[in-house]
Amino acid sequence: MRRSTVTRSEPLLGFLIGSLGLKRRAAKNLLKFSAVTVNGTIIRQFDHPLAIGDEVLVNDARSAAAAGSLENAGVQVVYEDAGLIVVEKPAGLLTVATETDKTDTLFVRLNRYLQGRNAAEPERALIVHRLDRETSGLVLLAKSAEMKQLLQAAWPEVQKTYLAIVIGRPELERGTITSYLIENATLQVFSQDHAAPGGRMAITHYQRLQTRGDFSLLEVRLETGRKHQIRVHLEGLGCPVAGDRRYGAKLDPCQRLALHASSLTLTHPLSGERLQFNSPLPAALGKLFPGLPLTDPQS
Repeated sequence: MRRSTVTRSEPLLGFLIGSLGLKRRAAKNLLKFSAVTVNGTIIRQFDHPLAIGDEVLVNDARSAAAAGSLENAGVQVVYEDAGLIVVEKPAGLLTVATETDKTDTLFVRLNRYLQGRNAAEPERALIVHRLDRETSGLVLLAKSAEMKQLLQAAWPEVQKTYLAIVIGRPELERGTITSYLIENATLQVFSQDHAAPGGRMAITHYQRLQTRGDFSLLEVRLETGRKHQIRVHLEGLGCPVAGDRRYGAKLDPCQRLALHASSLTLTHPLSGERLQFNSPLPAALGKLFPGLPLTDPQS
């Protein structure tokens, strides 16, 4: 706990860096985790103006505890502002509840963290899109119903890129797969070339990045976002995603589905700023392709 009296007028972030000697990243984390008060009021705005005589209190322990509580839950915040939040979801965690699992989800973990971060002014996160339970990577959430509507309306324009490790090597170095996807009564998704009742058009672009032994690393870009789209399309290509027994994989070298949501690029609905978020291949998958940038070995 550190208490300081302001001796000159300046923005709060500048005070934390200049007068308290904090690194910029550390100062921003303190603000993000509601660990800074000015005259007894929690302030999270980095440009909050300080006046001479203001009392600034920094609670380093609160920041560390808040950050750790979410990281210990296996979720990492990549970006956050007043309107939206981008996180990395680990493999094995549902995005939202299902009929059989309503308690432990990304939605529950993130909202528990947001509400506990500042009990006086609790925040919430709303799901904009989903990843399969077995898929890791970037998930975008809104912090209000209005922002959720804006983000979902613009979702077709959001660039969504995945990294997939597949069994075998595609005949073409790059290509586009277009088909109609249909889900049956057992929730299995099938692909067919022509339109049919219940079928939804799906378009997937892919490019081979590397091949090592039995496996190839593909960069996959979605033009549509249908359930199990990548998994079904790559099975139809003759190169199922490694570890995906549901859709034709006979090998499971990573002990998980080898699919990772690696990049999101979007225009911020309010500021108009172009935002790009990237997530390296988790170490559990990258072991098949040494030399690639990786995330934490536990991913």
